[in-house]
Amino acid sequence: MKVHHRITEADHSLLADRAAAPLSAEPRPFLKWAGSKRRFLPMLLRHIPRRFGRYFEPFLGGGALFFLLRPQSAVLADACAELIETYEAVRNNPSAVCRYIKPLRPDKDLYYSIRGQRSVGRYKRAAEFIYLNKMCWNGLYRVNKRGEFNVPFGRPRSDYVADDTNIRSCSAALATDDVRLTVSDFEGALENAARGDLVFLDPPYVTGHQNNGFIDYNETLFSWDDQRRLADVAKELRAKGVHVLVTNADHPSIINLYGGFVPHRLSSHSTISGKNLGRRRTSELLLVAKERSSK
Repeated sequence: MKVHHRITEADHSLLADRAAAPLSAEPRPFLKWAGSKRRFLPMLLRHIPRRFGRYFEPFLGGGALFFLLRPQSAVLADACAELIETYEAVRNNPSAVCRYIKPLRPDKDLYYSIRGQRSVGRYKRAAEFIYLNKMCWNGLYRVNKRGEFNVPFGRPRSDYVADDTNIRSCSAALATDDVRLTVSDFEGALENAARGDLVFLDPPYVTGHQNNGFIDYNETLFSWDDQRRLADVAKELRAKGVHVLVTNADHPSIINLYGGFVPHRLSSHSTISGKNLGRRRTSELLLVAKERSSK
């Protein structure tokens, strides 16, 4: 096993402090991504091995765990091409992205103008993506049948769009020689994961639907066939000696897919609701690959 990342006791203490204060840590996610695991970072950190090889995150989203760990060797992927293009722009030229963000303010007319007519230039387009993400309803990313972003304006409570200093910190974390960004399905992103590597799987899912319609309810986000395919890949990785962490909906159907994984419950208030009264406490699952016997 080639070790790329070692976490000493002092490192772990610093990581725990940053995980406990995710809104002020740097680097931290520059996007407000629905389903972010930022609030679960302290729990996730408990299950991170002290030594691991390459880091893989094939459902990148806001990248909360990546920005906490800052691994020097990583494969970061997502099926959303514009998300990865935005990460590439932040990595390559954070100053240009910040310059285009600077004049943008919460404004319903401006929001719909940008949403309806996106720019062509990569850095201005990335700035617009960050702006739309921060101003839209609950950080959702959704497109219509023509592939056009169509989430409504979210009535933000402040003028805040992005922190220049944090974007530059994120750029530095992404700009190391062995951090690769790619548009890919999770299977393609994980094909080179090897013994001792660390894989974090955080597929799209809805947490609040716990009855017998759970599978149908989640179908538009991530199909049940994809869930089964993901579980099969996770078990194959575990068999190879890869460290695997999976977050998913807290439902018996999910637990049944992950033989050889230990389930832990993560509890928080739901952030996807149209009304404050609908923001109830929900639980999610963290599934951790059991250590395989050396016998």
